[in-house]
Amino acid sequence: MQTRLVQFYRHGVSTACVCYVLTLASFCLALVWCVGRPAAAESATSPPTPDVPHSAHGDPEKAVFAGGCFWGVQAVFQHTKGVTSAVSGYAGGTLPSPSYRQVSSGRTGHAESVEVTFDPALISYQRLLQIYFSVAHDPTQLNRQGPDDGTQYRSEIFTTSQAQQNAAETYIAELEKEQAFPRPIITKVEPLQAFYPAEPYHQDYATRHPDSTYIVVNDLPKIENLQKLYPEFYRERPALVGNIGQ
Repeated sequence: MQTRLVQFYRHGVSTACVCYVLTLASFCLALVWCVGRPAAAESATSPPTPDVPHSAHGDPEKAVFAGGCFWGVQAVFQHTKGVTSAVSGYAGGTLPSPSYRQVSSGRTGHAESVEVTFDPALISYQRLLQIYFSVAHDPTQLNRQGPDDGTQYRSEIFTTSQAQQNAAETYIAELEKEQAFPRPIITKVEPLQAFYPAEPYHQDYATRHPDSTYIVVNDLPKIENLQKLYPEFYRERPALVGNIGQ
């Protein structure tokens, strides 16, 4: 992903000096654009979603979401109260235990995904859906998010129960009815067959690399939008896979 971003900023300038200046200027403009312009999802008007816990003593549940590069999606849910774990990985394909390189080829059928473990007594699946659609990604982009494109970056919800399947399909229908987004929602919903955790160097990536250009431009605004739109569900200290800094 770092390579793709570098290619995005490279303009084919022959001299190293001019290339450096243009790259720096491009980065600065991207930062200004990112900070000054609200995310497309932030401007959407989502229908009210009641946050009713399943049970005061319910067992932890799992939900799997795909919405572009898993670095940002993981970071959003790690900063969400009620989420006890958010693991980057792969889902939706047929190749068992795929590698990042294999998934990046776009030929495995897998999507970069995040397995979210949450406490239903603290946050409902419906609320996670709301955060997924309004903060974590843009559900109207087909097989791409930001600078990343390919089926491995598709928008898809992998459900772990019939109740989740019904809730996701119902919520999408409500969003479409309310015309919450300027373009049609293309998010797929299907039962989860298997989830494969990604390599260790992908876990907690946004926390471990906060100064990465990719993270600054594409992912930090998502975390800021989570805090802005859902302050009651935002937590400053993320639930990290590697317990970094704890």
